[in-house]
Amino acid sequence: MSSLLQPLLAPWVHRVLIFQFVRRDVVGRYRGSLLGIGWSFLTPLLMLGVYTFVFVGVFKARWPGAEEGGGAFFAARVFCGLIVFNFVAEVLNRSPSLITEQPNLVKKVVFPLETLVAVVLGSALFHLLIGVAVLLGVVLVVHGQVPLAVVATPLVLLPLLPLMMGIGWILAALGVFVRDIGQVMTMVTSLLMFLSPVFYSLHTVPEEVRGLMMVLPTTLAIENLRLLFFAGQWPEWSALAVQWGVSCLVALVGAAFFQNVRRGFADVL
Repeated sequence: MSSLLQPLLAPWVHRVLIFQFVRRDVVGRYRGSLLGIGWSFLTPLLMLGVYTFVFVGVFKARWPGAEEGGGAFFAARVFCGLIVFNFVAEVLNRSPSLITEQPNLVKKVVFPLETLVAVVLGSALFHLLIGVAVLLGVVLVVHGQVPLAVVATPLVLLPLLPLMMGIGWILAALGVFVRDIGQVMTMVTSLLMFLSPVFYSLHTVPEEVRGLMMVLPTTLAIENLRLLFFAGQWPEWSALAVQWGVSCLVALVGAAFFQNVRRGFADVL
């Protein structure tokens, strides 16, 4: 049991180490560029501008139920879905190579390997929070005010952390033994962008398909975030409680799997 709990407690026990690695990861990503960390703010704004031009200026798209708001309403809702998708996609794409890229940490150093997933999660969370801050500004400009319900944003986004931590542990462990996992996840994330309600509302999907879409890690977070920011509605607490339960279960399964197979990392690497 203590061995199983080790990965689950790692984010707290090694919080200082994780913070230092996350800061190095974020700063290193922009090192040498003229704007530096400013790119973390500029990138989502550029994304918002590009998608506004393509979907509103070219395709003349309108969001269902928000036709009176014009293209800005559509772009803001698409951006809301993108920031959640980018968070999930970053963890999915980077996790399979976490262990294989650090063979010295496996072979020669006594290092808490389970924290590597937390580092990726922390880096992705940083960019997610930047996106949420930009979204707040967009909503303020488009709607003229920010709904009170946005204070529930942490409750909507936090279940993603144990969920993606568990998935990250599974992918990181599998990536050591099956090197094709990285290529597979690249295809999966490409499919996930269009299967998730990023460019459309879940309510426009046929009812018989909605249940399947709820299995995706992005769906509930995107829909709840849109409710908070654009409808001023509080999330459905029962569904959120179920999401918390599922997320914690996935984290538990991921921790158990990682601990059971980590003894073979050194032999493979």
